[in-house]
Amino acid sequence: MLSSLLSRGILASAIFASCGAAVTTVSVNGTAAHSIPPLLYNLSSFKITSTLFHRVVTVVSTPNVSASSNLRSWNVPEVLLQVLQNRAFQQVTPNTIDALFGWAPINGTSINVIADPIPLSDALPNSLELTIPSGSSVQVGFGNEGYWGINVNASWTYNASFYYKFPSASDFSGKVTVMLQSSIGTVYANASVPVSGSTTTWTQVVVHLTPSSSPVSTTNIFTVTVDGVSAIGGKINFAMFSLFPPTFKGRTNGLRMDIAQACYLWTRSLTQHQGQSFSTRWQWNATVGNLIDRPGRMGDWGYVNTDGLGLLEYMYLCEDIGNGAHYGWYSLDGASLPENDLAPYIQQAIDQINFVIGDSATSKPAALRASLGHPEPFNLQYVEIGNEDFFASESYIYRWRDFAGNLTATFPQLKFIATSYPFNPILDPIPKQYDNHVYQTPGWFAENAFYYDSVERNGTYYFEGEYAVVSTNASDIFGTSTDGRLVYPNMQGSSGEAAFMTGLERNSDIVFAASYAPLLMNIANYQWSPNLIAFDASNVYPSTSFYTQQLFSLNRGTEYLPSTLPQNGTLHWSVTRDAPTNTIIIKIANTGTTAEEMTFELPFNGVHGTGTATVLSGSATASNAPEAPNAVKPVISQIKTGKIFSYTAPAYSVNVLRVEAK
Repeated sequence: MLSSLLSRGILASAIFASCGAAVTTVSVNGTAAHSIPPLLYNLSSFKITSTLFHRVVTVVSTPNVSASSNLRSWNVPEVLLQVLQNRAFQQVTPNTIDALFGWAPINGTSINVIADPIPLSDALPNSLELTIPSGSSVQVGFGNEGYWGINVNASWTYNASFYYKFPSASDFSGKVTVMLQSSIGTVYANASVPVSGSTTTWTQVVVHLTPSSSPVSTTNIFTVTVDGVSAIGGKINFAMFSLFPPTFKGRTNGLRMDIAQACYLWTRSLTQHQGQSFSTRWQWNATVGNLIDRPGRMGDWGYVNTDGLGLLEYMYLCEDIGNGAHYGWYSLDGASLPENDLAPYIQQAIDQINFVIGDSATSKPAALRASLGHPEPFNLQYVEIGNEDFFASESYIYRWRDFAGNLTATFPQLKFIATSYPFNPILDPIPKQYDNHVYQTPGWFAENAFYYDSVERNGTYYFEGEYAVVSTNASDIFGTSTDGRLVYPNMQGSSGEAAFMTGLERNSDIVFAASYAPLLMNIANYQWSPNLIAFDASNVYPSTSFYTQQLFSLNRGTEYLPSTLPQNGTLHWSVTRDAPTNTIIIKIANTGTTAEEMTFELPFNGVHGTGTATVLSGSATASNAPEAPNAVKPVISQIKTGKIFSYTAPAYSVNVLRVEAK
């Protein structure tokens, strides 16, 4: 995806030649210029996004329209919470090999996905039919490999469940055995439940599995088997499988602990949902309630979204990590509905917002939320309408008018964000907020750190909704890894992003939020790189850009202090103060190949003689790839400080200095 700012050449380069001095002197003004918005620096993508380094409370309630479509890996919600792949056979074609992806027969049995004549629910029309062959003398059944592996941990208890029925009554009486085992048959956990051939209606089985050991390998499988002798020649149908280890904050149908914890340790959250066409767009009402009533949909990047991670789960996630949410749905197939057809989509947007913030006594969607266990409204401030609508700017004129007009009338307390180029085309009502996106090179980000300095202060505010260094090749930004495209963020890129972020912070009187994107990448299967966090079945790999975002987020401060503006092309900085603790926070990005000497002049009398420096640094290509996941991590040290003090910023580094001053 090419950002609106880049595509239209809106961002002017601010390239500053080195002044040639050996030491860069920074004089700090003790009078705050403006406060730091609490939304500065957060997380984005499914797209979970980062907000201006903190907590954005935003709903993207979007029109049913077009945006650009580059393959990317941000829609990975199911692997975040559910261990089993293709657990409910949603959006697949029955009686095909493809419908069995993730599953395999055990000991010569036959399995097939069928259109069940009496399905578990209208939303889940398919089931897995197990046929026990004649002559069976061992346990037979099927297994699931998970999402490129299953992490088996002896300190966890896994909750497993499935539905089953016999298509016709039989005299079978035996047990179904559920196991976690290695790919070569080593059993780590098992549980058995009695089943009867007289069970011809759907019945749920729930078991708990506590492994006896923790194998290093994740090439493990979840299996369901029956005694082939007792069930010889019979058939059993299965539907809606589930396997959950302990979840983040203990939520039912919750998220994988390590990934959610990484997001929690960084900051807070916002999310966005997308659809390939009008008919397959993300629809909030199909993602709430009982899992068996969620049909799922074909996602925009070529795989099925089960919607097990639905709107309510997203909102609980935002609460659990201390935030609200930015979510939405829109189409990516390049089509736009005519204006006369928008009414039902506008109503769906109204209902979606009411589910989040409505009064359960007067709103049916809000009453549904209350019936699902959350009577109080969630926290919501912003609603984004659309996504990258510079790709369909002509139709966005009427889409913005109709959506923004109706939503503003219904929810006057909310703020609405436009997604076209700022002021091009001219929109009515005039947007007060715009969402800007950019993916570029390390040099581009450093050179454009001053873009917002020149933006007119006219009451318009900006959300840097997606940004990341994706390549070192300015001539082929979205090329291959052999042509400069990054697979994992590296220090050259992260220091460039940090330089840009100092500009966002300096201009946070008009930049109210910012979001690195995308957030998550399963290293076994991805469509877009780089991402903030990589992971596999058992590990999480925070990137250099993750630590950069974390350093800015956790050291935000409450007010911006003006200082000498950067003049050296490789050095960028921003100074803030955390008023409650009387702490001065200096963020420094060195995007150059050599260390840089700096002197800081503080206008305060009571400056402590010592402070701390948290430094992220490494070679230009240093990254936290899975083979070296801890190659670059922040290092904290004590430094000498005072009204005037010196500091050396290493090459390719992100630095945060903290010193108390009264």
